[in-house]
Amino acid sequence: MLPRFRHIPRPAWLLGLTSFFADLSSELVYPLIPIFLTATLGAPVAAVGLVEGVAEATAYATRPLAGRWSDAAGARKPFVVAGYALAAVGKLILALAPAWGVALAGRAVDRFGKGIRTPARDAMLADVATPENRGRIFGFHRAFDTLGAVVGPLFALLFLAVVGQQHLRWAIAIALVPAAISVLVVARVPEVRAPARRSSDDPRPGLRSLPAAYWLFLGVTGLFMLGNSSDAFLILRAKDLGLTTTAVVLAYVVYNAVYALLSYPAGALSDRIPRPAVIVGGYLVFATVYLGFALAGSGTAAWLLFPLYGAYIAATEGIGKAFIADLAPPEARTTALGLFQGVTGGLVLAASLLAGLLWDAFGPKATFSFSAAAALLAALLAAALLAAGRLRPASV
Repeated sequence: MLPRFRHIPRPAWLLGLTSFFADLSSELVYPLIPIFLTATLGAPVAAVGLVEGVAEATAYATRPLAGRWSDAAGARKPFVVAGYALAAVGKLILALAPAWGVALAGRAVDRFGKGIRTPARDAMLADVATPENRGRIFGFHRAFDTLGAVVGPLFALLFLAVVGQQHLRWAIAIALVPAAISVLVVARVPEVRAPARRSSDDPRPGLRSLPAAYWLFLGVTGLFMLGNSSDAFLILRAKDLGLTTTAVVLAYVVYNAVYALLSYPAGALSDRIPRPAVIVGGYLVFATVYLGFALAGSGTAAWLLFPLYGAYIAATEGIGKAFIADLAPPEARTTALGLFQGVTGGLVLAASLLAGLLWDAFGPKATFSFSAAAALLAALLAAALLAAGRLRPASV
């Protein structure tokens, strides 16, 4: 596998390093936010949910608009650089926040930056790839991004063990260093201009240029996402099964490590066989994991299920983006990615609300059984559409 990294273009390396430092920064801060809000700023527990709800809603709502704007401007890099810079500014506001309302503003600015940068960054990756290596390049990027998600929580645990929670502002301030590095690295990525447009073209490329296969894939993914609630429910279930807080964090780190290790091989596999076939496999693994959490009787099961969860996401996250890039014409690529990410991200919020209601009313078994059933139905539907030739790029 390592020799093939030589064929990864320089912009993909730079974008991978950018995501590594940005995710290290974000994941160092993220586990500390509930403690910072409640213990340091004296916020009520309800404020934690409000802050994170607003933050994630901002990230998801921004992506479709940012994608459309990027395509209309015919540029990617300004959106990417601005997005990473805003994320750093958001962490600075959070570190200096005197009250939880200011912390909310900091988190919103941070996630607004993520919403602006993500569609354009993914389009830049697609622009430097070909259909023959696009899965490999997206998998390579996912591996770097997720490696930051492995290192960040470990730094957070180390900080809490050495310094304690009375100095959380310093931990957030330290996170500004990798955030700033991410901005410096992404500034070195060369701009890849969108293809030249003819005078007869629609001046605002967008939804009308997207093929039927795109909308079918969005529908299948939407069905899957109705059962794909926040990872917080996996953590709660692991705690419910008897794992300590430290053990839960370590199990989550193992999940991210498996995700990082398998992202590149899964992406390379999707360059050899139809990408939806790999995604169907990921959905089936997800269904197995969630059914396992529904039936588990002890914390021991979590140590097997979390690594499997990493395998699921390695087979779907980057590969799904690569497939969207396959389907969308280059001049509407950022629009397609932004809409897809915005819709599916919004469904995660809906799925999380539903998961919480099911848990409160019927217990965790109902929550995880519903998710497993939704994933199985989505896998069967995707497999049927693939067999019928409905999920393939127009050039195939």
